Amino acid sequence: MIQSIKKSMVVLFLVAAFTSCNQGPTLQTYYVDNELKPGFASFDVPTSFINVEDIEMTDDQREAYNSVDKLNVLTYIEENTDDAEYKAELEKVKAILKNPKYEELMRGGNSTDGKFVVKFLGEVDNIDELIIFGNANNKGFAIARILGDDMNAGKLMSLQSVLQNAKFEDTNLNGLTDFFK
Repeated sequence: MIQSIKKSMVVLFLVAAFTSCNQGPTLQTYYVDNELKPGFASFDVPTSFINVEDIEMTDDQREAYNSVDKLNVLTYIEENTDDAEYKAELEKVKAILKNPKYEELMRGGNSTDGKFVVKFLGEVDNIDELIIFGNANNKGFAIARILGDDMNAGKLMSLQSVLQNAKFEDTNLNGLTDFFK
């Protein structure tokens, strides 16, 4: 009888372990799996790389800026966006973002130039991760994961005007800003 209970407990433990670990692909696992592959480029940017000292900000903008810890970016640069490999990678990211845990905040763009979507994990007034995914025709795609504490969607969106005037301390970021032009 005790052996049977022990076996049942072991089986339950194994089932729980396997089901809790396999929640499907996430952006984080996609990022880690691809960051070193050919065609991909990745970088992490702490907020200290963005110089906003001389920019006048509202209290909400300053609070939003201070709530962000870092930015993780993964790009896949491909001028031939009709390439089968590119299309496969693009579909992988789109499939991950279809998961209902990623709440949509906004989308835009067009079929001629490219499209973007902004999604998040958490609550609108307490975001754990903000995701910006954009694909530009004849350029490729980029995934930006904005990580921080107690981020607020409305306040984060107000940072757009601040970032347009910010000075980037690292010239490696110029490639990212060029991608979105």
